Formats: sequence, structure tokens, C-alpha cells
Amino acid sequence: MGAGTEPDGSSRSDEEWERFLRESVAGAADAPKEPSARARDVARRLRTEPGGSPEGWRSYTPARPKRRTGWYLVGLLASLALLVVAFVPGRVVDLFAGDDHEAPAEAGRRPTMHEPFRGSPAADWANGAEGITLPEAGAVGWMSAAQVEQALARSRDFLVTSGLDRGVLRGERPEKAIALINPHQKDVQDLLKTAFQTPTEQNDPLLLFSRFQPSRTQLVGDVVKTQGRLTYREGERGALQVTADVTFVYPVTRADAGGDDEIVRTIVRRELVLSWDDPDKVTTEPGTFSIVSYKYDMTNGGCGAPTGYLTPPFGKERRADEAGKEIDPYDRSAPVGQGGFAEDECGRATRS
Repeated sequence: MGAGTEPDGSSRSDEEWERFLRESVAGAADAPKEPSARARDVARRLRTEPGGSPEGWRSYTPARPKRRTGWYLVGLLASLALLVVAFVPGRVVDLFAGDDHEAPAEAGRRPTMHEPFRGSPAADWANGAEGITLPEAGAVGWMSAAQVEQALARSRDFLVTSGLDRGVLRGERPEKAIALINPHQKDVQDLLKTAFQTPTEQNDPLLLFSRFQPSRTQLVGDVVKTQGRLTYREGERGALQVTADVTFVYPVTRADAGGDDEIVRTIVRRELVLSWDDPDKVTTEPGTFSIVSYKYDMTNGGCGAPTGYLTPPFGKERRADEAGKEIDPYDRSAPVGQGGFAEDECGRATRS
């Protein structure tokens, strides 16, 4: 059955009835006076639809402008910006910060008083003497395997007392280390007599010992990181010749740092060749060795005229050192150099 009947007998369509009913609800003058039961049902349904009564057909609500394309573009640009920040955060920070600001990623790798090796390859190294490995001992020249084992242990003792002893690191005279050196070796004894009082490039205690001036520098924490090994072979006149190649990493700060926690890691790599001579062939004392050669490489330990101490650069001094030759102090594949730099040179560590 149709929704209504026109005067000429034709039936109204459902769509027309709904239009008339909407107009009647809105107060249109030409709405049917007495709609059928179905029409009343439709009107009731329209009134109960979510959103309340339908708008009148004469009313006008401006269409909301379509801005989807613009918002999509903004979203795309924001996503690209997030990707840039994720992959190159330092570059982004540099765009908005001056030279005195530091990228969060860089700050997260900076050493602290509680974690002085944070951000350094040395963080995974062994502590102290544990990082100096000894080979299995065997008989060599005039020494039995047991004697070689003892000589290797004492050679490591020299490295410990010369490069790890806390008193020596604070500038004290390395008496225990000196006691292991053959007292009849004139050239070395001459060095030891003058080096601590009037250090020169040829007679510098840093050639054999690691020392910091306590009025200027203090060590951070109780740990020095090390990595290295001892090897041996038969030397001249049947002597046991021991070669030590060890890198020491010292975290330090200013002695008067106060609230300033600027931490510098001084890195020293030493190569020592020691000869445990046959007392029947060489004048020596039991339990001592002669020094065949000594070399060292050092970064973040100062440069210029010898002072007898490692002098780590802080603040403006550190920035001045950055103009020097680049050196990777953790690259142990290259031979050890002759030690230090000339007065007008400084080495810049590519990592510390």
C-alpha cells in the first residue's frame, strides 16, 4: 500500500511522504493535515533519531571547510622531523643551540664521579693488575720454568708499583718500583737521581712512572683500567728478556674541582723491555732486572716542557689541545711511539 493518495488518485511515494513529514515537523504550511498511521510512525521515528528534530528546510548551516589535505601535509612534515631527530639528534640540537650547549646523547656518555669510565672503551677493561696478563712459563736460558714464572710475576709487580700504586700516582717517590731495578745499571740510576728533582726531556720520571701533581690533579675513584700483556724470549748471554706492553687509563679531575665535575681520562701506553740477567755473566743483584728500553704514548696528559707529572688539560686548556694531531689511544695494533710530544705539540685523543 502507498504512503498516501493525491487528488487525481495517484499514490505518494514514501520519499515524498518523508519530505512532507519533515516539513510538517518544521512547521511547513503545505504538509498534509491528517497523515496516515504509517506517516505518523515515520514522524515519530524522525523525532526520536539521535540529534533531535531535523533541521527546517529553510535553515542553513555553512559547510565546514575541508582542510584534510593541509593536515595530512603537517602530519607528514612532523613525521619526517621525528625521523631526523631519531637518527641525528646532535645535528638537530646544533641548529637551536650555541657552542656552549651539549647534545643529550653526548651528555649521556660523559663520565661522572660515580661512573668515571662511562662512554669509554676502557669501561669493559679489567681493573688494575687484573688487566695485565702473563704467559705460561717455560725454561729459558739460565732460568728454569719456576724461575721464569717468578721473574714474570716480579716484572708485573714493577708495572703495578710504577703505574698503579696510589702513592706513586699522587706524586710520591716510587721506592718499591726502584728496588726492582738493577742498582748497578748506571744509566738508569743516573736518570733516577735527577728526574724527580730537575726533570728534562731525557731524564723525566714519566719515562718509567705515572705521577700526578696532587695540588693540581686528583684521581677519581679507586680504579685504574688496564689492558696489556707480558711476553718473553731468550735475550743476550742467555738472559730472560721480558717485554711488557700495557695501556693504563686514569680518570682524573681538578684538585680544587668543588662542584665542577669535569673528568678527563689520561691514557698512557707503555712498552718496557726488561732483562733478567745471569749473575755469573752480568753484575746484578738477586731479584732485580736491567732495563733494556722504555717507550710510552700518552694522551690527555699534557704537553710541553717536562714537569715530572702528568698534567691533564681541563677547561680552556683542553679545548686548546684539541687542535693537535689526532690519536686513537685505544689502538694497540700500532707500535708504541717514543713517548710524549715536543714542547710545541699536543695530541688530541679521538676517544678517551
